[in-house]
Amino acid sequence: MRLSAMGDVAMTVPVLRAFVKQYPTVKLTVISRPFFKPFFDGIPNLEFFSFDEKQRHKGFPGLLRLFGDVKKLKIDAFADLHNVLRSKIVSLLFALSGKKRATVDKGREGKKELTRAENKIFKQLPTMFERHAKVFSALGFPLDLSHPVFPEKAVLNADILEIIGNQNEKLIGIAPFAQYNSKVYPLDLMQDVIAKLAENPMYKILLFGGGKKEIEILDSLTEPFENVINMAGKIKFQQELQLISNLDVMLSMDSGNAHIAAMLGVKVVTLWGATHPYAGFLPFNQSLENALTSDRNQYPKLPTSVYGNKVVEGYENAMRTILPQQVVDKVKEQLS
Repeated sequence: MRLSAMGDVAMTVPVLRAFVKQYPTVKLTVISRPFFKPFFDGIPNLEFFSFDEKQRHKGFPGLLRLFGDVKKLKIDAFADLHNVLRSKIVSLLFALSGKKRATVDKGREGKKELTRAENKIFKQLPTMFERHAKVFSALGFPLDLSHPVFPEKAVLNADILEIIGNQNEKLIGIAPFAQYNSKVYPLDLMQDVIAKLAENPMYKILLFGGGKKEIEILDSLTEPFENVINMAGKIKFQQELQLISNLDVMLSMDSGNAHIAAMLGVKVVTLWGATHPYAGFLPFNQSLENALTSDRNQYPKLPTSVYGNKVVEGYENAMRTILPQQVVDKVKEQLS
């Protein structure tokens, strides 16, 4: 399996957990960037193979080496959960060597129909989890995703506890950023959400992000409040996963953080701008009611994009139709 962006990788985890529970005698090998290894820690019968895109596995010769490296592990079948050029090449090499292979159908035609401006077909498409399950089904391993398995909450180490203090309060995670601006809730409205939640002294609000600019913004959001803490840049990625597993709820954009929280069994409230959960990216095991979407009566072309990378003139303020009080009420609902 060859995977890419953080959300894409996180979305495979619940499916692989279901697989190892339902087929305990089958060994899985996940091929991905070393950064993502912590996602798969503790999953039985799963081995992680690091994809070295900068050196050993770089370019076409590198993919031939990757095939050789993985072939030594005595692979019987290849599941391509990414469906890009690199994964297709490796998949083809396995097919030519006589192994079974199956590739995820990303449903590009349906997504085009959902996001086009004219003659839009506004309907729920299969989720990425259902699409991943179909890959395994094609290899002879049908999966039931209706009884999800999640890891236990991680035990928080001294480094994390020193930052967040005692844990008598409800822990609310907020990840206010996304790859594209069209998926980011306006900062002034997010400030309002944080201020309203921070009024309750029994809530501790932890902000997540990364990169210098994001850290500066998150610092400015914490300033007036004692119970709001910026976690960005303070702990390692593996510790961040441990902390997220202890949240009572995560508030996130349509982004990787939503999928990370969901794969750990945390309740997630998501905010959607140019994108929409109907494209199949609602976080795993989460209710559609917890996905707050921009007003399609005011902005009928929504969703305008699958990933948020397409800017449509006049739609810059679509997310302002999601009111801060709506967001606060939805978060509180998850805590009750």
